[in-house]
Amino acid sequence: MTPDLSTPSRHQLHEDIFAILIGTTLVSLGIVFYAQVTLITGSTAGVALLLQYATGIPFGWLFFGINLPFYVLAVLRMGWPFAIKTFVSVGLVSWLSVHVPDWLGISSIHPLFAALVGGGLIGLGILSLFRHKASVGGINILALFLQDNFGIRAGYFQLGVDAVILLIAFFVLPFDRVLYSVLGALVLNLIVALNHKPGRYVGFS
Repeated sequence: MTPDLSTPSRHQLHEDIFAILIGTTLVSLGIVFYAQVTLITGSTAGVALLLQYATGIPFGWLFFGINLPFYVLAVLRMGWPFAIKTFVSVGLVSWLSVHVPDWLGISSIHPLFAALVGGGLIGLGILSLFRHKASVGGINILALFLQDNFGIRAGYFQLGVDAVILLIAFFVLPFDRVLYSVLGALVLNLIVALNHKPGRYVGFS
């Protein structure tokens, strides 16, 4: 008998846990690639990377702290389940981004490879979290709220915000690193925009 795919199937707890672990690991690995060659990404992760390059404070601490104000919006607009899963996701990315370099030694990586593959990893990680009603905080929360309530594609909105962050990066990073970061941002946001559409994914939490 063919299952009725038109009826949404609620995600189970173990499915959410698995998706969050996979998603945050992919995001963290992409961040490590970026940090290795001084690239940036968008949203609060991009802000945290810029501050890390400027101050030397580890990304994990900055990323976790910058996201704190956005949890209010997460609770008010998206509900407690989303806020809790996002808090856990941000905490895992903050922790993993610090420890992945201890587990994975990267002696050399080309900036173009880091930008394209790192952007792809982050995009796939965010997509995994989005599909289980979680995010990596910050602008992602606002992007999901706008998509759920006004039909604005999360990926396209994120792309606009990332463009502003990349413009600021021209005053902080070498010109070529910003260009590589632009390529990475395009890959990241296209993955989310093309795959996270209202009604396409029927599972929900």
